[in-house]
Amino acid sequence: MTLQQLLGLELPIIQAPMAGVQDSALTVAVSNAGGLGSLPCALLTLDAMRNELAAIKAQTARPFNLNFFCHTPPTPSIEREAVWRATLSPYYEKFGINPDTIPAGPGRTPFSPEAAAVLAEFKPAVVSFHFGLPSAELLARVKAWGAKILSSATTVEEARWLEAQGADAIIAQGLEAGGHRGMFLSDDPTTQLGTFALVPQIVQAVRLPVIAAGGIADAKGVAAAMTLGAAGVQVGTAYLLCPEATTSPVHRAALKSEAARHTALTNLFTGRPARGIVNYIMKELGPISTATPAFPLAIAAMAPLRAKAESQGSGDFSPLWSGQNTSGCQEVPAAYLTQALAADI
Repeated sequence: MTLQQLLGLELPIIQAPMAGVQDSALTVAVSNAGGLGSLPCALLTLDAMRNELAAIKAQTARPFNLNFFCHTPPTPSIEREAVWRATLSPYYEKFGINPDTIPAGPGRTPFSPEAAAVLAEFKPAVVSFHFGLPSAELLARVKAWGAKILSSATTVEEARWLEAQGADAIIAQGLEAGGHRGMFLSDDPTTQLGTFALVPQIVQAVRLPVIAAGGIADAKGVAAAMTLGAAGVQVGTAYLLCPEATTSPVHRAALKSEAARHTALTNLFTGRPARGIVNYIMKELGPISTATPAFPLAIAAMAPLRAKAESQGSGDFSPLWSGQNTSGCQEVPAAYLTQALAADI
């Protein structure tokens, strides 16, 4: 069975769910173009999720994907939070921010029974996860209405685990990919492979369709991934300049600049490794810091610095998520980009 048959698509193109830089408009545009539009739900309240789902259903009858994180929320540590805020204290002073006024906050919530109940009202065709899979009970609830399950694997071991736990297709997330690494069986960065090294190994190791992700920005990249055995591709960074994306002006400017050639994995913004364009705070502290609280607790302390800098037109403290290949970023409608990506297959 092809990926198109499995998911009900015309094109084997999946738009990567990108929290913070999109809403339902991008989802709808890609789905209506024949690909699989995705909506990131990790930042949405239950009411916001319901509203976005209603908007999608009103604008497309095509399949779409809802994406959730399924991390285990950490126990907050007062000591670790204090170390992190002390690390950021010179920057608070620079902007006149009183760190005692900054609230602690979770920042990202994992998939929950309450979220599953909202989904059951709409019965989306595809539900995807990052950082593994939810509990068997929650997964069964999602599968009950016939939804297909996708999840990201960054190693062969993770791919085998996902297959054993009931995933319907696997997203092979190469090291080039922008945003958060989907790694969940290990936190060792040396286990992470580039897309074109990872894809054929996962294809050989599992029986499920494999979706290539990371560094794929144009039709030639899509065709190359398919040649290596991928059943389809997931593309994120190339969509960031589309008018349907909600990418901020600061982020858009960075993507169009020479700075976009230099990305790195960083844990400064959330506490978990994610790839973004190297900026001032990443250079100051180094992209990886042992001071950050566990994901997602690092977010709260950085938030006021980001807000202050962005109000002055600066991305010095912003997570400028981007993959290693921005060559496909174009200010074109998402439908045009979706169809262009599939031109050589």
